[in-house]
Amino acid sequence: MYEILLRSHSGLRWIVLILVLGAIIRALTNMSSGKFTALDDKLSLFSLISAHIQLLLGLGLYFISPFVKAAMEMGMGAAMKDSVMRFWLVEHIFGMVIGIALITIGRIAAKKATDDKTKFKKIAFYFGVGLLIILATIPWPFREVLGRGWF
Repeated sequence: MYEILLRSHSGLRWIVLILVLGAIIRALTNMSSGKFTALDDKLSLFSLISAHIQLLLGLGLYFISPFVKAAMEMGMGAAMKDSVMRFWLVEHIFGMVIGIALITIGRIAAKKATDDKTKFKKIAFYFGVGLLIILATIPWPFREVLGRGWF
């Protein structure tokens, strides 16, 4: 079960990143002169949905993860002193929740906005900041011992 969730979570990361980046690029390129179309609405919606599915998979992983179990067994004080354990116990999940919350706020703010320029600005800002936080807390393969592989 753990391996299936882990592979799903790792693979879906790419879909989330592509959709969110696509929504940001469309917002930035259409901000000054573009009209907010059904494509823009769907792209922000699918970005939001994929990010929330990713969060649900991540929460499932969090509760069965051997890293989190080991960190809990160490005790919170000892786990916080170990950078790898701290990352899996706190930093990764906290960063992802904040990033996805910002994407959610951006989608809601864009839906409530009355003019197209404001919709694009809300998506560009909130999705952009959310994406930066998400990118910073992904366990990329090149991050010392945190790396998990590309898939």
